[in-house]
Amino acid sequence: MRVVIQRAKYGSVCIGEKEIARIGRGMVILLAVEDSDTMDDVEWLTDKIVKLRIFDDENGVMNKNVMEVNQEIMLVSQFTLFASTRKGNRPSYLRASKPEISKPMYEKFILTLQNKFGKNIPHGEFGADMGVELCNDGPVTIIMDTKLKE
Repeated sequence: MRVVIQRAKYGSVCIGEKEIARIGRGMVILLAVEDSDTMDDVEWLTDKIVKLRIFDDENGVMNKNVMEVNQEIMLVSQFTLFASTRKGNRPSYLRASKPEISKPMYEKFILTLQNKFGKNIPHGEFGADMGVELCNDGPVTIIMDTKLKE
């Protein structure tokens, strides 16, 4: 699994003209799944996300997690995070799982993250053509990959 985490002043997801998810301050997370991902990866990554200290403390130091600052999390599936551009000019997405694997993992990820976060997680619609808007705060952008956790 690979995620891009962006600390945001706000974020939203639209399908066509209809807004389906919105948050104020917090994290906008883009998630990609590959075939070898397991529930251990879901557990590890969701635990890291809720404990990730990317929010400022009273001294302006990134020393607090999303729960300590009472902010929000929004999740969006994005298979293109596994794009390979090594050959040619057209990206290859061979590492990204097919929907029959990635959709159930995405749904498990949402539920696991909600349980650890203790709040609802607004999210995009798997497989949809979405418009994702956010205002990156900082900017702070973190990339995490479960294959690089050791």
